[in-house]
Amino acid sequence: MSKHPISKTEAEWRAILSPSQFAILRQKATERPDTDKNLAGSTVGVYTCAGCDSPLYKSSTKFDAHCGWPAFYEAIPGSVELFEDHSHGMTRTEMVCAACGGHLGHVFRGEGYDTPTDERHCVNSISLKFKKDE
Repeated sequence: MSKHPISKTEAEWRAILSPSQFAILRQKATERPDTDKNLAGSTVGVYTCAGCDSPLYKSSTKFDAHCGWPAFYEAIPGSVELFEDHSHGMTRTEMVCAACGGHLGHVFRGEGYDTPTDERHCVNSISLKFKKDE
């Protein structure tokens, strides 16, 4: 049983997610860089988890890191959980949705970006939805 408030079986996730969303959110895949539908734009709103619709990032925390994936300098408090990731022969900080456990991407620190936190939350765009403020 999952420790996350929103818990579904593999079959239930497959029924509601596209194959690409399932691969990234549930199997920890990574999308190719520069495939992001969420990179451009300055619309005010909130980015939510594509799996469970939980709010993750305010659009005001998004910045252009020129890395090929959406970048944010901080998540909405309590919306993501961080874990050490030792895959692919390196140590990184994985982030997942705190509500459903869906894989979002990785957090990188100390890269010198001119942001309030000096963090880059590098998020797979397919794991996000955008809700425009009304």
